[in-house]
Amino acid sequence: MPSHTLIPFPPELLAAKKQIREQARSYGLDFYETIFEMCDYEQMNQIAAYGGFPQRYPHWRWGMEYERLRKQHFYGLGRIYEMVINNDPCYAYLQESNPLVDQKLVIAHVYAHCDFFKNNLWFSQTNRKMMDEMANHSTRVRKHIEKHGYDTVERWLDVCISLEDQIDPYSVFMKRQPTRHDPPDRSSEPENSRFQAKDYMDRWINPPDAIEAETKKRREQAERSRKAFPVRPTRDVLLFLLENARLEDWQADCLSIIREEAYYYAPQGMTKVMNEGWATYWHSKLMTTHFLESAEVIDYADHHSGTVHMPPGGFNPYKIGVELFRDIEDRWNKGRFGADYELADRLGEKQKWDKGLGLGREKIFEVRRLYNDVMFIDEFMTDEFIEKNRYYHYGRDPHTGQLRIVSRDPKRIRQSLLYRLTNLGRPFIYVVDGNYNNRGELYLAHQHNGLDIEIKYAIETLKNLWKIWQRPCHLQARIDDEMMLFSFDGNQAKQQTIRDDTPKPAHEIV
Repeated sequence: MPSHTLIPFPPELLAAKKQIREQARSYGLDFYETIFEMCDYEQMNQIAAYGGFPQRYPHWRWGMEYERLRKQHFYGLGRIYEMVINNDPCYAYLQESNPLVDQKLVIAHVYAHCDFFKNNLWFSQTNRKMMDEMANHSTRVRKHIEKHGYDTVERWLDVCISLEDQIDPYSVFMKRQPTRHDPPDRSSEPENSRFQAKDYMDRWINPPDAIEAETKKRREQAERSRKAFPVRPTRDVLLFLLENARLEDWQADCLSIIREEAYYYAPQGMTKVMNEGWATYWHSKLMTTHFLESAEVIDYADHHSGTVHMPPGGFNPYKIGVELFRDIEDRWNKGRFGADYELADRLGEKQKWDKGLGLGREKIFEVRRLYNDVMFIDEFMTDEFIEKNRYYHYGRDPHTGQLRIVSRDPKRIRQSLLYRLTNLGRPFIYVVDGNYNNRGELYLAHQHNGLDIEIKYAIETLKNLWKIWQRPCHLQARIDDEMMLFSFDGNQAKQQTIRDDTPKPAHEIV
């Protein structure tokens, strides 16, 4: 793999890099040392196939990704302009065949990404030495291959990778599970639901038989809760498997590697719109204000417009992110926020509103520091913003297959984006019983929040889950308003409608 000394920086580009770095810092951007490496397109594809890291554990998917990138470049379907790694120091790669204007744009873009990595709250718990950790993962997997054989380890990695998104991205910021040292939870202790009543009416308002039956039911529920395994629904499925599945040491090590890397990448999925919007905002600011030569304007405009182009029905995080940051800056500069602004109802009053506060730059730095994409869209994608940018909700005509506008309702448009971004656009899956039917079976439940599961993928994932748990595995999911239970016992997959007489898991998810 290439290093930053393999292809030297041209003197002109080296000088531009230093100038861009200092100008970025003058605007308040704060980033770790950033090491740029110059690569040819072949080396760029190799690194990109590894997710930006020089070394990864052996697996066929890296070769598949490399072949895809190589063909994409060969047939002129796309080119990698920038690649930057969240690390301390940060690493970034430039393709030597790109013209100078593109290199300057990418350098400005990279410094903004590095600022975001360092300062955004959702990256604060990531491993800042992941470049070294990825190399360690590679070494550990290679040792397992030497001992157990390539095919055996690769098949096991396939199983682990199929579950790599079954983590709890928020768990690094809070304590989810109780430990054996925690005091017992008294919240589920049985209490009678007695209604207030006059003494002479009490036996009718609170019948003794009903109170006794309720008390018995609550005690039974409390007893089940005390014996429940896990103690409460668990979203980090991989951690549950690591702690409770009967795995050989090498299998547990491979699963832990997949889980650790999933947590490293999770904040990038949680902040894609913000991160790309922030980087696009700053490369645009730096280039148009300081580093764009007159002879480069057309090429820059062409490439920048390609970056932010969003066709009807498309989703471009660069476009949505940069427009939101610009809108926030403009609103806080003019004071277009708060109760007074929201209550303004005179004709044209909001359009003319300008308090001259000049708080825009301060506000976007605050947003960059605290928010993730869901919070960003939910709070700042206002109805006015949606209407101004002409965002619509599209769907395909069932007769022609063509895209058409199905809604102009800002609430629906915003909600569709939030569905796409919440939990990285994946269903919420919880472990709700690790001893289902008192037979050691594993029971997962899908919490439906508007995002359906794909049945064919669910069945295949259950098969892989069985390879880890080694006992029957079940998944509860809502399909077309019916609660279904999908199961795999090691030989056969089946599905059934959940009815009143279907055995209940330790916890219920609705």
